[in-house]
Amino acid sequence: MSTEPGLGATPGADEAVEGDESTTAGRATGAGGAAAADGARTSGSRADGTDGADSGLDPTGEEPGATADGATAGAAPDGDAAEGAAKQSEAEAELAAQRIERERIERRKAEKRAPISSGTGLSGKAADLLAAVRAVEGGGRPAATVFTAPEPAARPVPAAEPVHRPQPTPVAAPAVPAAPAMETIAAARAVLAEGGAPESLAPQAAAVLGEGADTLLREDPWQLLRVTGVRPDQADGFARALLGAECAPDDERRGRAVTGWLLEQAALAGHTALEMPALVAALAQRAVPAPESAVQDALAEGDALVFQDLLDPGAPEPEDDEEERPVRVLVGLERYALAEESLADGLARLVSSPSKDSSEPWEAAAAAASGGAAELAAAVAGHGLVLHTGGEAARAEPAALLAAARGAGLRAFAAVHTPDARRRLAAPSADAGTGTDGTEDGAPAVGTLAGLLSGAEGPGRDAEGALALDLLIVLDAPQLDVEGAAMLVEALPDGARLVLSGDPSVLWSAGPGRVFADLLAARVCPQVASRRPDPGPLGELVSGIGAGELGQVEAPGKEIVIVPVRDAGEAVHRTVQLVADSVPRAIGVPAEQTVVITPGHGGAAGTRALNSALKERLNPGPGRFGGFDPGDRIAYSPAPGRTVTGVVVNADADGLHLSCSGTPVVVPKDRVEQAVRHGWALTAHQAVGGRWPAAVVVLPGDAAQSLSRPWVYTAFGRADRHLSVVHGVEQALPKAVAESLPKPRTTRLPFLLRTQVPPTAGV
Repeated sequence: MSTEPGLGATPGADEAVEGDESTTAGRATGAGGAAAADGARTSGSRADGTDGADSGLDPTGEEPGATADGATAGAAPDGDAAEGAAKQSEAEAELAAQRIERERIERRKAEKRAPISSGTGLSGKAADLLAAVRAVEGGGRPAATVFTAPEPAARPVPAAEPVHRPQPTPVAAPAVPAAPAMETIAAARAVLAEGGAPESLAPQAAAVLGEGADTLLREDPWQLLRVTGVRPDQADGFARALLGAECAPDDERRGRAVTGWLLEQAALAGHTALEMPALVAALAQRAVPAPESAVQDALAEGDALVFQDLLDPGAPEPEDDEEERPVRVLVGLERYALAEESLADGLARLVSSPSKDSSEPWEAAAAAASGGAAELAAAVAGHGLVLHTGGEAARAEPAALLAAARGAGLRAFAAVHTPDARRRLAAPSADAGTGTDGTEDGAPAVGTLAGLLSGAEGPGRDAEGALALDLLIVLDAPQLDVEGAAMLVEALPDGARLVLSGDPSVLWSAGPGRVFADLLAARVCPQVASRRPDPGPLGELVSGIGAGELGQVEAPGKEIVIVPVRDAGEAVHRTVQLVADSVPRAIGVPAEQTVVITPGHGGAAGTRALNSALKERLNPGPGRFGGFDPGDRIAYSPAPGRTVTGVVVNADADGLHLSCSGTPVVVPKDRVEQAVRHGWALTAHQAVGGRWPAAVVVLPGDAAQSLSRPWVYTAFGRADRHLSVVHGVEQALPKAVAESLPKPRTTRLPFLLRTQVPPTAGV
């Protein structure tokens, strides 16, 4: 039998799943004539579910806001999800929690009025920039901001403090801010129409700019860039229409707005800040005549912050006649800067806070565990923060730790990102002795991260507002972005243990930051690597990909099948055949248990095209509920960066009724368009953290540039029993596995950890 280099002996057509014939997978011919990826719908405010989130930002590129799958900065939010509280919606809880967090940030800012001190040896333009910031901090130049900062994306943070188990009852959330008044929207619509901008942007503009949005837009038309999905060239056209001859490229209002826009695009690509040279170069490419002045104006007005991070924090202080220690100058948005600092503070507190006075229950938990779980338990017994790495099979080790800790009388809880992940973790927990559904004495042992932080799940809060926990285990930790991680760490009490467990080879978080990767690199705490491999041909294939090799794998049970295609049209046709016919008959996995994964939403073989074809075959209908019919598979995004899959049940005046992993969810009618997509086909970022009995990975010819080792590892790793690869990228696949690593993200967490965590604290 012929084989493709790096993929092993596999059949070569969808019929070969049933053993009818075999072909040479390596003879997949050429790239198809797939159309270029089209833009995504406008919503969200960060990289949320698009696979381009992991690709990084090239600030000097033509389209810093573009992602690998063709989605623009306004890509629809996709990521992990959680169940809402019984008496308040998830959106209400997150908005209320965001208000609490903003109040905390204001208090934190009040405590940090001193100038930035992580380096003082700048001169020239960098010194001028720092002086501008210090002037604002010291009150020398009162801010006269003409912008109204956009509300940050809702984050899964605690909205209230429920009482303790066994009857946790969340405190009523504060009232949700009212939607913009109709008069405000109408006034904004009139200004948009006058400037030639789409009137459909009026509700978003009114929400972002607030009351008086029409006046603000007239005074500073570039404030239109605050609306998600608007590009600088579009804002320039709007400004020309309103300002006429007064509109000029060197207008300082334009420079400030484009600076903020570029930093937002950086966040979409995963950065928490940009190095000064990169930001200045990107501004110059956007036709800002004096980019350094534009950055200085943005800093002076408080639209951004500047940081000087020592390149070697451990170097001794220079003598009077020595040169200052080298630094790198970074510029970032306040929300991510504060989150990263808060996260570093919280991690340093956890590392240094474990109490030695209560070691007996931890020693008992370590004694009750065995194998890899015993090594993990021993590390947790003596340290406040522990990292655990491994694949799908390695999840049994934190599950066993959870059982041992609860058996020793410790308040232990495991948090995951999705209901499906909760189900998968509860099963090994049950095997370990915590109950058939991962519970003990009726108290939940496993829940979603969003539910834990919102108070809808978990043990509740103590008298000081911290989670009433001795041990928290977080699965799929690479999915944590910097804001979510900061909320999580701040919610833990002193003396608690935190275990972050995950597979370091999967795609990084959809949101800004690379928390798990930064912690692994910083080596400030024990790291326990599981030696439990994923079994079978699929485990062997994925393990090799993680090491950079697409090796040949024997698959006698048709666990891996390669389907060569010539173009995107054939890729769609073969995918539908596999899902609807071949895989159910040959492998015994029904269509509803098979996931399709493709690099992007747009294009001739993106999620939109595939979902349309799969719906027509599997659940045809008129789409009478906003394009959906009962029985449609969906991907629901309750917040940016989170996706949960499910099916449509029905619709009524309350909205679209869904069933997501057995949990009923109602999506209000006005949120259906931006929050719900058809979900037979997903991107790898949407699918990360989930597992299905069968997966069909679609690689049309135009996907070659989107591939990377983490993408392939993530996509191929979603299959539990069977993987079909619809292959049209020829040698681009093994090349991506061998050579294409994730593009680096600019973050400050490693520097902050080096300055706050004692060198002796790590292992």
